[in-house]
Amino acid sequence: MPLALCCVSHSPLLELPGTPPDLVDEVGSALEEAADFVRDCDPELVVIFSPDHYNGFFYRVMPPFCIGNAARGVGDYGTSADPLDVPRDLADACARAVLESGVDVAVSESMDVDHGTVQPLQRLLGDSRARPVIPIFVNSVAAPLGPLHRVRALGTAVGHYLAGLDKRVLIIGSGGLSHDPPVPTLATATGGVRERIIHGGSQTPEQRSARQSAVIEAARDFAAGRGPLRPLNPDWDREFLAIVDSGRLDEFDGWSNTRITTDAGSSAHEVRTWVAAFAAMATQGPYETTVRYYRAAPELIAGFAIRSAQQTIQARP
Repeated sequence: MPLALCCVSHSPLLELPGTPPDLVDEVGSALEEAADFVRDCDPELVVIFSPDHYNGFFYRVMPPFCIGNAARGVGDYGTSADPLDVPRDLADACARAVLESGVDVAVSESMDVDHGTVQPLQRLLGDSRARPVIPIFVNSVAAPLGPLHRVRALGTAVGHYLAGLDKRVLIIGSGGLSHDPPVPTLATATGGVRERIIHGGSQTPEQRSARQSAVIEAARDFAAGRGPLRPLNPDWDREFLAIVDSGRLDEFDGWSNTRITTDAGSSAHEVRTWVAAFAAMATQGPYETTVRYYRAAPELIAGFAIRSAQQTIQARP
């Protein structure tokens, strides 16, 4: 059966107070249009490529890719802390197929997923448990990062696996575009922050509240032109979107990680989830993007974008 795709940016600020209501309404309307697309597709299975923000994966062991055979939300930024409905047999078979294709991928029998996974599921499906989901973690924050051509290879391997299923499958990519939020790095973190990003551990309600307050304050300063965060880069965002719209995915093989960080910010590497998702989609032939939304939104500390895609219907000769 043909695949369908919906890639979306995410932002914890969509779920927090202080974001301008007109922006929340505009982004919400675009997400609802994407949700309509998903409802029309009526997927029997969802595969989501998503990052993590030191809520489920830590430097104690940091795989480049990981497929969850079971997963639960951590409940950050107003998202659900419920377990996802992961079909273990399909997730395990997917991991085996990816490994057999020559792409190294870890597996998890107890994956913790944060807003980067749960927010798109809730926004597009209405509930994180609405459909069976295979979660695929793509490291997009913790250096060192591998080259984009390996991300594309991951997506291609997953796409070939999905082609063998007699199911309607929706592929989601969650992340991006240009943005440089206050996410800690191993090179600069000290004290308790460094301890957390290496060893992990649950946050107390007080710690989670303090983190949310810090994000709100950073967004307020960024929107006002203050603070140390790197500016958004709408030109870079539009270049990226033009490539996925046209299906020229091999062009990403020439993009260096240094270029991405310099041009678009440290968290712009979340576009890896889009590259993987579109690579999976492309295994079934040409596609066309339908729902198209983009806004440079400093109030969300993000170039916020949405793309849906379906296979191109080719006329018979």
